[in-house]
Amino acid sequence: MPQHEVVLVLDFGSQYNQLIARRVRENKVFSMIVSHDITAEEIRRMSPKGLILSGGPASIYGARAPKPKKEIFELGIPVLGICYGMQAMAHMLGGKVTKARKREYGHAELIIDDFEDLFDGLDNKIISWMSHGDFVSKLPAGFKKIGHTDNTEFAAIADRTRRLYGVQFHPEVAHTPKGSRIIANFLCNICRCQGNWTMQSFIDDTIKNIKNKVGKDKVVCGLSGGVDSSVAAVLINRAIGKRLICIFINNGVLRKGEAERVVKTFKKHFHINLKYVNSESRFLKKLKGVIDPEKKRKIIGHEFIRVFEEEAKKLGKIGFLAQGTLYPDVIESRSAFGGPSATIKSHHNVGGLPLNMKLKLVEPLRELFKDEVRLVGKAMGLSDEIVQRQPFPGPGLAIRVIGDITRERLDILREADVVVLEEIKKAGFYREVWQSFAVLLPIKTVGVMGDERTYENVIALRAVTSADGMTADWARLPYDLLERISNRIINEVRGVNRVVYDISSKPPSTIEWE
Repeated sequence: MPQHEVVLVLDFGSQYNQLIARRVRENKVFSMIVSHDITAEEIRRMSPKGLILSGGPASIYGARAPKPKKEIFELGIPVLGICYGMQAMAHMLGGKVTKARKREYGHAELIIDDFEDLFDGLDNKIISWMSHGDFVSKLPAGFKKIGHTDNTEFAAIADRTRRLYGVQFHPEVAHTPKGSRIIANFLCNICRCQGNWTMQSFIDDTIKNIKNKVGKDKVVCGLSGGVDSSVAAVLINRAIGKRLICIFINNGVLRKGEAERVVKTFKKHFHINLKYVNSESRFLKKLKGVIDPEKKRKIIGHEFIRVFEEEAKKLGKIGFLAQGTLYPDVIESRSAFGGPSATIKSHHNVGGLPLNMKLKLVEPLRELFKDEVRLVGKAMGLSDEIVQRQPFPGPGLAIRVIGDITRERLDILREADVVVLEEIKKAGFYREVWQSFAVLLPIKTVGVMGDERTYENVIALRAVTSADGMTADWARLPYDLLERISNRIINEVRGVNRVVYDISSKPPSTIEWE
């Protein structure tokens, strides 16, 4: 268990679970999402400073409704129930939950009746975000009302003797503007957290844990140059030095200068034991004539694993395989209501490292969200070029060259890609958009250059805004920026005479073209 303060988030199936955990971490308190039916004994062993019961889609009086163990309310640990979590607590402790005549969804004005602890420092009325079809109609013994709305009498409740609190609204979402203050009040005023979890404390603890776990064994890591594998490699290297062997495979579909950048950064700057494998010809031979995007993905994934295994076998006895698994990957591998699973998904930029190598896993980032990984990378000296890098697909440029993949077509796309990224960065939009890239289309169009007719390739420009990549909208880039990108590509990239801009959203389109 972590040595720092921890608050547990009990998962009842809410879409906002990860958001709750992130809000806690914003207050420098470590949070973990656990199953709703975790036992009191398991909680006691973890010694949390507080418990947060999440929302959820069920009705607590339903036959199959997920319920917490009643004993957790007797541990003397502060509890905050949110929406369904509040209803579950009220129900388990003798209160009554009733189906509402009309589901309450959206903004509601919360009138605060008691400004002690949870609502300390807030105004008389605040905007709250409601999303519920049931409500607490009768309070359990020992509870009192501390907030209400026009539609909900018990919008916030408290039993201060047992340090049990509940809110019918969602303080974790941006739609409750003062919600972050409410969560901070719970952590500081009620749980008495000091806020000692920082990226530096994480780095120190993780290095110590890696040393203890790995012992004198060697660790092999598939390094892609992306954020996750880069941060994981630097962390493990700090812990065990040359006993970490990173394998970087040039699969032939990387961006211009990518291989050279990775070797320079990790071998020369961080002095990591890096093995560079140039398999460009091998991958391109396998991809020759392949048009179907799924076949491209599978070929690259399977070939990567073969090359990785071949190279790993040359290293002698290896005890561990390092992976850049993140906390959302761990959470998503669990059951619908958060039942912890021992099976963690394998993640790699091309679809899964070879776990059949019978190696034990070391996953130093499996407790972190993506933004926290970036902060760790920054704290360890990784450049913004790596830490703030936009998502790049595992199959690389293979799925941005639509149709047949040849060296010539890849080189055209690489040159166009350089222009796009240079201009996007120069205009200050690189961090503003989720992804920005060029796509080489499988068609040619007529053009005129000088006095001559041309018949050359088309580049599609794609730039999208998004919070998480699940949905996305096309970026409204300034016309003068689009003009500069188009002019430079057509003038500087031999073989291109037309540039188009993709104005499709996701859904119905995807971010990548293949």
